Amino acid sequence: MRAAKRPPAQSRGRRMRRVRVELEERGYDIRLGEGSLGQVGPEVARLTGASRATLISVPAVARRYAGAVQRSLRAAGLRVRRIDVPDGDATKNLRQVTQLYTAFLEQRLDRGSVVVALGGGMVGDLSGFAAATYLRGIDFVQIPTTVLAMVDASIGGKVGVNLPEGKNLVGAFHQPKLVWIDVATLASLPRRQRAAGFAEVVKAAALWDAAFFERLERDAEALLDLETRVLLPVLERACAIKAEVVRQDEKESGLRMLLNLGHTLGHAVETLQGYRGVLHGEAVSMGMAYAARRSEELGLARAGTADRLESLLLRFGLPTELPHRPRRAYLEALKVDKKSRDSRIRYIALRRIGRAEAVSLTPAEILPKGR
Repeated sequence: MRAAKRPPAQSRGRRMRRVRVELEERGYDIRLGEGSLGQVGPEVARLTGASRATLISVPAVARRYAGAVQRSLRAAGLRVRRIDVPDGDATKNLRQVTQLYTAFLEQRLDRGSVVVALGGGMVGDLSGFAAATYLRGIDFVQIPTTVLAMVDASIGGKVGVNLPEGKNLVGAFHQPKLVWIDVATLASLPRRQRAAGFAEVVKAAALWDAAFFERLERDAEALLDLETRVLLPVLERACAIKAEVVRQDEKESGLRMLLNLGHTLGHAVETLQGYRGVLHGEAVSMGMAYAARRSEELGLARAGTADRLESLLLRFGLPTELPHRPRRAYLEALKVDKKSRDSRIRYIALRRIGRAEAVSLTPAEILPKGR
């Protein structure tokens, strides 16, 4: 029996911000606040009706934040077990998923249970994929603790794991029941991790909202310093952009491809690095800067577009140049891009700040000789 509906959760005396992902019966809320981890339990109980929960995290995040989440879930009537997985994108693999299945069975999770992901994008992708495929799908909730996960990875239901040949080649669409964002968790992030997350915020602005891009140009340093007065509205807007794109194209048949701005070469960088030594947001930043320059070269974007984008990325402390590797290595990595069709890739180019479009290019056209 589902718990009675409760009033909206409060965060340090302030009402939490709310963004709705409208997907008919699969729709859900993104709730944003500060100091709100201890209030997530009643919402999880209300939305899922679950009696059992498995909380999945990584050790560093769990040490700081898992206690508050577990206490809140237990106070709401759920029996809770926790699984910590190794940190790093290399953990996002089928072997780790199999280990999660075994733990789920040992914990006697059934279709009335819920998986709760507490951490960054890797934790959400891995946990969501395990939840999507265990017993043909059980509920899951996202509690992202990085900027990147808050504005991108936790929203839209794309879950999956990597193969040695490429990133996110095995996956599913499985929407969460709730995304719960507590910006207080960002305070423990190293500055490099914060910056990497803001690459996805810049991406959202660059492809969708020129006025939002101007706000980022005005407040970049304050955002990196996590000043709440600018941080919360910026995260809310970035979430709203992702929610609107997902609403219009849940299964990535057209419009949602635009969210891959910077990801074609970004994923190639991550693959060539073996998912080590470069953060996802850093790779996306490199890919975005390259996409802007290539868009100008192809006559798609007006001159100066790339300089403006690169300038903002650099203010966030992000890299804008691809690692030096042989061209053939990049071309091989591009051959397994998920957006490829008949040896061509739906490459996301910029028309101008605030507008992107997909163009059909071969890997050799993306990376011509001499680039």
